[in-house]
Amino acid sequence: MNPYRYRKLGYLMLNVTDLDASLRFYRDHVGLSLTRTEPGLAYLRCSSDDHNLILRERAAPGLERIAFELESLADLDAARRALEADGVAVECVDHGQCRALRQGTTLRYRIPGVGLLIELYCEMARADAHSPGVAQIERLGHVVVHLREARAAIDWLVDHAGFRVSDRVGERLTFLRAFPNPYHHAIGIATSNFDGLHHVNFMVKDIDDLGRATNRLREAGIEIVYGPGRHKASGSIFLYFLDPDGMTAEYSFGMEEFPEIDPRAAQTLPPTRESADLWGGVPAQTFARVGCLDLDRMPSSNA
Repeated sequence: MNPYRYRKLGYLMLNVTDLDASLRFYRDHVGLSLTRTEPGLAYLRCSSDDHNLILRERAAPGLERIAFELESLADLDAARRALEADGVAVECVDHGQCRALRQGTTLRYRIPGVGLLIELYCEMARADAHSPGVAQIERLGHVVVHLREARAAIDWLVDHAGFRVSDRVGERLTFLRAFPNPYHHAIGIATSNFDGLHHVNFMVKDIDDLGRATNRLREAGIEIVYGPGRHKASGSIFLYFLDPDGMTAEYSFGMEEFPEIDPRAAQTLPPTRESADLWGGVPAQTFARVGCLDLDRMPSSNA
């Protein structure tokens, strides 16, 4: 039985080396809306949430934290109790940070034995509906990370944090959904010999968004590193491209949705080219290679 219930992947915090350049990229080329800026920070959204992406200027690019929205305050309290029962150190984010984030009560913890920083909340300020920019983004879709301790992270998220395995690609990649959110995966974990960001995903409304983006991004000199193609596991049609720091972003259209009751069993697909792309594409060498993970520092106190 799940100790608590997720509503969705809420937001990501990315570290970037040039805040102005990254802000222009995610706003003008990806299509997010700017909510506000603070010194060294930019808050962007692709929904009615106050933010779905926070950019923070730092010396090296990478992923700072992954934030999930739970269904209720009762779920947040259940999460705190479950984590503490498992001996996990839980940080209750102070009121000043919560006000800056425009969130209610917020918790943070690190996955034991791995150190990946997870944030949990259930209340965030809402804005008007997101106005589509250059792409009709409907939501922040998922994040995928490389981990040397991938098995430990997967086992802990499934056994202790209420995630469900949707599919695996050999031993290379595991897709996890944030139960009972129906989407095929909110987080993917790639077994690697290094720790790093693989990619961040934005789900779009129409397949034409991918077609237009293919031409628009090329004309802007933005490197497309994989696709268009179609993933076998989730059924998503995809397009991957690089941000100013070389981190990988993805547009995708369509994704399998799982019922809360009696879902299908997870598949293990062979680690072949066709399992990654039914259309037979091959990623560029620069695909999913840039972006460190904050695995050992304490949570930031300025955002």
